[in-house]
Amino acid sequence: MPELPDVLLYREHLERRLLGESLVRASVRGLNLLRTFEPPVAALEGRRVLGVERIGKRLILVFEGELFLAFHLMIAGRFRWGERTAQLPGKIGLARFEFTSGTLLLTEASRRQRASLHVLSGRGALESLDRGGLEVLDLPLARFAEALRSEEHTLKRALTDPRILSGIGNAYSDEILHRARLSPLRRTSQLDDDEMTRLHEATQATLRDWTERLRAETGERFPEKVTAFREGMAVHGRYGQPCPVCGSPVQRIVYAENEANYCARCQTGGKLLADRALSRLLRGDWPKTLEELEGDVSQRRVLGTPSRKE
Repeated sequence: MPELPDVLLYREHLERRLLGESLVRASVRGLNLLRTFEPPVAALEGRRVLGVERIGKRLILVFEGELFLAFHLMIAGRFRWGERTAQLPGKIGLARFEFTSGTLLLTEASRRQRASLHVLSGRGALESLDRGGLEVLDLPLARFAEALRSEEHTLKRALTDPRILSGIGNAYSDEILHRARLSPLRRTSQLDDDEMTRLHEATQATLRDWTERLRAETGERFPEKVTAFREGMAVHGRYGQPCPVCGSPVQRIVYAENEANYCARCQTGGKLLADRALSRLLRGDWPKTLEELEGDVSQRRVLGTPSRKE
């Protein structure tokens, strides 16, 4: 799912290409994409774009007459930019917006169509999409701490809750927690002031660093390589690979359709967090520490049997 650094990049590039341009025609192919019926998409045709805004992970095109197009890309939704003659690709094409400067295409490479589009009239209707999460890049430490401690959650849950903080998802929460040297399952109420300060600094530094990195990599080209798994990430998507700080194998916790990646040595004092899928299956055979895991792997290799990672 595109998170804050990717959404900021999309916003900047859309603003460069669309500000002051008019929508010539719009067509929506995705059956589950459009979540509103009034006003119709056709009401935007002929109107100029006055701005590009962001609410959490949503991108908003602001049109004349206080009309808005609000996109949520969810997991697999992506934008493409092309000439005015650009057409939607076959199976994954959801919507096409032809402007005087070029054409914006919305695609979703997934069997389950989760991306959404709202056509809204009036600022009040737009604000109804705001989940209330705070913008983290310029958030003071005191307000950050107050927000995280307002509800009892794990740090992983708190960082990704759009009602608490805005724009952080599965990928960057892993990176933030690794940088802060904190367990994803640590409770918000358990953090002392030093740990909260460390988490606050890691949150802002991680998001700023990756935003600048993506800007440099993309340059003037429209963002096309928007992914949750990026070269250079410390732990996210790197299960079994060495931690860039200590060299220990990156671990994971699988839950629902997501997983949390972490380094046991850097973040949990060497303790392995219970993976629901495997720990329930293996019960007492599930290793409790990194040392037990490494010993288990070594023993299996000596015996000629495959390890769990292999």
